[in-house]
Amino acid sequence: MNVSELILNENGSIYHLNLLPGDLAKTIILVGDPDRVPKVSTHFDEIILKKQKREFITHTGMLNEKKISVISTGIGVGNIDIVMNEADALFNLDFETNSPKKDKTQLNFIRIGTSGSLDESILADEFVVSKSAVGFDGLMHFYPEYKIENKWFDDFKHNFPYDIIRPFLYYSEADEKLVSYFSDAKHIKITGTLLGFYAPQGRKLRLSTIDENMLEKLNQLGISNFEMETSMIYAFSSLLGHKAVTVNAILANRKLESFSSNPKETEKKLIAWCIERIKNNVDLV
Repeated sequence: MNVSELILNENGSIYHLNLLPGDLAKTIILVGDPDRVPKVSTHFDEIILKKQKREFITHTGMLNEKKISVISTGIGVGNIDIVMNEADALFNLDFETNSPKKDKTQLNFIRIGTSGSLDESILADEFVVSKSAVGFDGLMHFYPEYKIENKWFDDFKHNFPYDIIRPFLYYSEADEKLVSYFSDAKHIKITGTLLGFYAPQGRKLRLSTIDENMLEKLNQLGISNFEMETSMIYAFSSLLGHKAVTVNAILANRKLESFSSNPKETEKKLIAWCIERIKNNVDLV
């Protein structure tokens, strides 16, 4: 690959993340909000690195005497394309020769995020682990390595009511072992990853959405909650040989038209809950 593909900064760091090989741990917590990074890293036993470029903030530290990192991705699948490719490159590309390494390193990606529920049984302030995800954005179709055979997804596409959107759909799955570490969550569901916050998630301000009944129809097809990153995290992890899981706190229940009474406290509880389960599994830290 040439220098316009593997782009490095003057100090040799990867272009967007501003990180050098060795800056990241093999277990990486992903958060959307840059302000959430210190809320996570305060649980580390020690912080040994802090770096930032644009919305991408990285803290690497120690937990149970092993390295762990947290990175803010910002919002959306486009940013996940950047973070996942560059995190993988830090381990599996040789920056001197611009070529893949012979021996690959497997990473663990754990997204700690927030989400909206489409299901009246999943209430605000509860936690949802995503066992799989449907992407509505089409980004994965730019990668010819993407191939999926899944009966549930075949049925989902067949019954999907919006012909103009159907070609963009794709499906990806969490790592079963990582899901098992968080399996005491109340809900383990299928998540929809949307490429926008307003019309793509059925919201109307001055512009209309595609269908007044879209949320109900998608819930009937098996989508339990919405967010904006998981499908690409899972797809990239699968293609690149990594493991991934997403745990979301529900802030809004769209069916019941309710919102968390204390979203900051819910976020705090989710982070502590996830860190405790990471600490208890020796292959993560």
